[in-house]
Amino acid sequence: MAMVRVRFAPSPTGQPHIGWARTALFNWLFARRHGGTFVLRIEDTDQKRAVAGAREVFDAAFQWLGFTYDEGPGRDGGYGPYLQSQRIESHRRVAGELLDQGRAYPCFCTPEEIEARRAEDRRLGRPPRYPGTCRQLSQEERRRRMAGGEPYVIRLLAPEEGSIVVHDLVRGDVSFDLALLDDFVLMKADGTPTYNFASVVDDAEMAITHVLRADEHLANTPKQLILYQAMGRTAPAFAHVPMILAPDRAKLSKRHGATPLAEFMAQGYLPEAVVNYLMLLGWNPGGDREFLTLTEGAQLFSLDRVQKNPAVYDTQKMTWINAHYLRQLGEEELWQRAQPFLTARDLVPDQPSADQAAYAKAVLSLMQSRASTLVELAEAAAVLLTEPEEFDAQGVHRHFESPGAAGRLTALADRLQGATFDAAGLEAAITELAGEMGVARAELIHPARLAVSGRTVGPGLFEMLSVLGRERTVARLRQAAARASS
Repeated sequence: MAMVRVRFAPSPTGQPHIGWARTALFNWLFARRHGGTFVLRIEDTDQKRAVAGAREVFDAAFQWLGFTYDEGPGRDGGYGPYLQSQRIESHRRVAGELLDQGRAYPCFCTPEEIEARRAEDRRLGRPPRYPGTCRQLSQEERRRRMAGGEPYVIRLLAPEEGSIVVHDLVRGDVSFDLALLDDFVLMKADGTPTYNFASVVDDAEMAITHVLRADEHLANTPKQLILYQAMGRTAPAFAHVPMILAPDRAKLSKRHGATPLAEFMAQGYLPEAVVNYLMLLGWNPGGDREFLTLTEGAQLFSLDRVQKNPAVYDTQKMTWINAHYLRQLGEEELWQRAQPFLTARDLVPDQPSADQAAYAKAVLSLMQSRASTLVELAEAAAVLLTEPEEFDAQGVHRHFESPGAAGRLTALADRLQGATFDAAGLEAAITELAGEMGVARAELIHPARLAVSGRTVGPGLFEMLSVLGRERTVARLRQAAARASS
């Protein structure tokens, strides 16, 4: 295999999302697997739809995901520029060469004329296509009308008979009837290229060897192959990866999960978990393997394991994978990842003291196994990082409003004031007190949990109290006793 060069060519018309990231990732994995080059080209010729600052947004998305491009804006590998809008002169030059060679021609049909013909085709049940009106014009008439300033587009003189076969590395051979294609537009009347033409010219001049993209682009491939033939250039190999569908098998939309990556960041998903999930979205690493790193994916990635059928997006699966990665984090790493989410909820200050940080780390470690995302972790940690202001209503009725609740909470606070404050010591103290009072341990454990956290469920009580520490625990028990029934 020649030196592999793949490209990812997004349009700067919106935020990077799951489909965006999956396509970029598969290209990166393929390049790494074959020791090749991953190129980013931003296809921004449609300036009306371009979003300002898209390059910075793309760079931030790559940085968060943990992989990036080898060549692209700001990383010139000798094939730039990497903004398609800066390559317009190349598009115009190649279009001019095709005109000179008789492989393309100017078309003076107005948009209204084109639309009227398409409407007639649709009425008759025919595929809408350009009928070749201006294909028949003489060179003299073409020159005269061009010289007169008449608006025109440039169309490819496409073959009208036979078939063309796409040798797809995922789907196998796919044949297209050339009679269903028309003389498609290369350059618009405003002098800008169409998608298919710009893509082919840029891929050819950037020496792209493989095009990996979503299978919704498969219909463009026969046109692009015809263009390569007309230009006298060798086409790259094509691989169309499966479309991503929603759980109900509808086209993925924001309602289903075509969510911008920025929202997954805000929801507290870990980038390594998102990348892990994306690797499995249409590709099988072999066996029943569920977890793998970027490095492992690059070592294993092959197109023959890319599935042909649509990949079904499953938020629950991604959340499950995220929970796995969250539980693997050590205390310091967990703190670094979670701190921004704690700060956003005013649970810790922007610059916590050493004691504040140490306490927050202990709370996070305690709650780590009870959360699937960093947002959930921050919510779980809030019950210990702030004083309880609201208490579970059913818990209050059962544990604070029962006769003698205030006395039991007060007695517990007194006993824990002198207890050994680790899980074993706390359990021993509560067991001993329950025996002395002639009550079941549950009559102390459940009110104590509600008193210190405001909730009736959570981590093991003894572990939770040891993290809270003596001062906080005793204070919360006494505050709860003040509101409980005597």
